[in-house]
Amino acid sequence: MNSTTCTVGDYLLLRLKEMGVKHIFGVPGDFNLGFLDQIEATDHIEWIGNCNELNAAYAADGYARINGIAALVTTFGVGELSAINGIAGSYAEQLPVVKITGSPATSVVKSGAYVHHTLGDGDFTHFTNMFKEVTVAQTTLTRENAAEEIDRVLQECWLYKRPVYINLPSDISYKEIEAPKTPLALRNFKSETEELNKFIDLALNKINEAKIPVILADYEVNRYDMNDKLQAFVNQSGFPISSLSMGKGVIDETHPQFIGIYTGALSDPYVRSRVEEADCIISIGVKLTDSLTGGFSHQLDEHKIIELHPSWAKLNETFYAAAMGDVLDRLTANVRRRDKETLNVQSFYDRETNNTFIPTDEPLCQERFWKQFSCFLNKEDVLLVEQGTAFFGAATMPLPEKSTFVGQPLWGSIGYTLPSLLGTQIANPDRRNILVIGDGSFQLTVQELSTILKNGLKPIIILINNDGYSVERAIHGPNEKYNDINRWKYSKLPEVLDMNDNSLSMCATTEKELADAFHRAETADKLVFIEVVMERMDVPELLRSLGEIFAKQNAY
Repeated sequence: MNSTTCTVGDYLLLRLKEMGVKHIFGVPGDFNLGFLDQIEATDHIEWIGNCNELNAAYAADGYARINGIAALVTTFGVGELSAINGIAGSYAEQLPVVKITGSPATSVVKSGAYVHHTLGDGDFTHFTNMFKEVTVAQTTLTRENAAEEIDRVLQECWLYKRPVYINLPSDISYKEIEAPKTPLALRNFKSETEELNKFIDLALNKINEAKIPVILADYEVNRYDMNDKLQAFVNQSGFPISSLSMGKGVIDETHPQFIGIYTGALSDPYVRSRVEEADCIISIGVKLTDSLTGGFSHQLDEHKIIELHPSWAKLNETFYAAAMGDVLDRLTANVRRRDKETLNVQSFYDRETNNTFIPTDEPLCQERFWKQFSCFLNKEDVLLVEQGTAFFGAATMPLPEKSTFVGQPLWGSIGYTLPSLLGTQIANPDRRNILVIGDGSFQLTVQELSTILKNGLKPIIILINNDGYSVERAIHGPNEKYNDINRWKYSKLPEVLDMNDNSLSMCATTEKELADAFHRAETADKLVFIEVVMERMDVPELLRSLGEIFAKQNAY
């Protein structure tokens, strides 16, 4: 190989490095081992081996949330199907993850041989076809198409913020091709000028005539890194802003115009009235799902909504090719500013942070735990909360300035957050990462605690031990044994998995015990594991109410 050529595998790694990938997750298998050698030989990309492929996919999802893009590698068939649930979650919640499958050599595929990790029918397309449902672009690489196809699928991954699938046969990885002459051109959505102008005229007219406008922003702002543009619009307009829980933290919750999380009929009364009674709702990057809207209990008049998304906008039932970034810039430059007093803006942070928490000797309970926990959070923390008691408890809690909130309320795959913590912490080791996870979810993906320790990471893990699947009990079968799990000595697990004294474990049953654990965690230069014991039917009020709604919706 010379400077004008490179191997297919190295071409792919070069492009991933250009996009900001510094770590690749996955599990070795005989069809990907040659490519793993190329990863190991590549400067500035580190291999992070996982305990299983599902956890690798979850870790890549978490990494993408902090880093902006991620990649994982599995073997063909058994490995990639283990990962597909995690990839589906990234697709649902719009995370750019590059899924690379090491597959049998092209000669084996052409012969139709009944090799291992196949269905034994000589057809090697089954699994690629499965991934078509949960990826935005797919390819099988050959020497002839590799450069063009790698660039194409990576551009689609970046543009649509969804996973892509690359099938890399074991013999193709080392084929020599022409090296890239220029950096990969990453596309962003652009507006059609005429439609943008038409939309802006109509939108500004509606916004500037409104008496009680409100901004409702959510997760698409995060995915497309539009947070600064959103904040500029919020600052210039003076309008109150609310978010849904999927996009919690989309704007600093310390901002004086942030009024709280909107959850339909389950919202704080002030937030609900301020959003639902607005005469103009500027909806930015919002998707109205059941978990976010109190089981579709929202009361939003479509005729009052101006809807912005990454590639299009909507007003008065008409769609416009007007990209979110362009629209926000134009609205910021032309909106008529209002003052906080005129619009009766009541800051969420002022309403929720006036009282100092004083711990007692009382047993821990959900209602007071989240108040105590919120006092422990610091500026710039990354907070991961498992779908269940943790997510719905944290959803209504104020976040400190510049913090990041990670949950999975749309896909809702329990166990997601522990491997995701590996990804978020690897993506930025300098930020404090805190995970709150239930015991049932923890048992699903506990193996990745081993990988976290292996890599010398130092997050804080808070495990809520409430004796089983409390989120399911809140919906149905509170006393049924299918919601029970085996009880573990959770606080002993880090010691079992830790060969290098890189962990500190504690167990808290009272508020004062938890206060002491938090104090020790503040100064510990190692992974901190805190087991928090609560009653099995003690759940946040938001989850209790939503569980009743889901039970009716499911019509058991």
